[in-house]
Amino acid sequence: MKHIVKILMTEFVTHDVKRFVVERPDGYAFAPGQATEVSINKQGLEKEKRPLTFTGLDEDRVLEFIVKGYFDHDGVTAKLHGLAPGDELIVRSVWGTINYKGPGVFIAGGAGITPFVAILRRLRADGKLRGHGLIFANKARRDVILHEELLDMLGERLILIFDGEDVPGRPRGRITREFLADHVADFGQNFYVCGPPPMTDAVMASLKDLGARADALVFEQ
Repeated sequence: MKHIVKILMTEFVTHDVKRFVVERPDGYAFAPGQATEVSINKQGLEKEKRPLTFTGLDEDRVLEFIVKGYFDHDGVTAKLHGLAPGDELIVRSVWGTINYKGPGVFIAGGAGITPFVAILRRLRADGKLRGHGLIFANKARRDVILHEELLDMLGERLILIFDGEDVPGRPRGRITREFLADHVADFGQNFYVCGPPPMTDAVMASLKDLGARADALVFEQ
């Protein structure tokens, strides 16, 4: 099933990440962490699909997507960044395997934060953020998506790590086994992991090595 929706608003949230607010079809429902395939409703582009995660809440009257633009090739995200209010998108059925299953630690790399945005916003709206933490890896400070909102939600439970810039008071490097051992107190809790595949694979292997249960690891499959 597919729906044609108009873009209502766009704005930059970082130097290469944009927020899109679009119309919401009647009866269209999703759970925090889920996604859909989106394409641009223009001749020749209708079949060029890109998976995008919903970052708004299910009760919102609109849909929200936060999209990083990749400009090293003329792909869908680069074309999306060139759109304006009034342009149309095609949204399809809802899917996704990052489903919330209880308190734990979210581990994200770059644009991999997007499935967690709706989950964290849902938890905040329900008054249930206590007991959750976020480890968020980026190249540099300017790459951190929704930094102020995440800081407001999580405070000291937001751990930022950078591998391309020295940031005072923040660790530099990648999310290694040693880093996880130093920054996670309990490996018996749930872990939610999303990011580039090499990062996700490495983090998952490290978590298992440190004692995390396979059934407590939530990731896109």
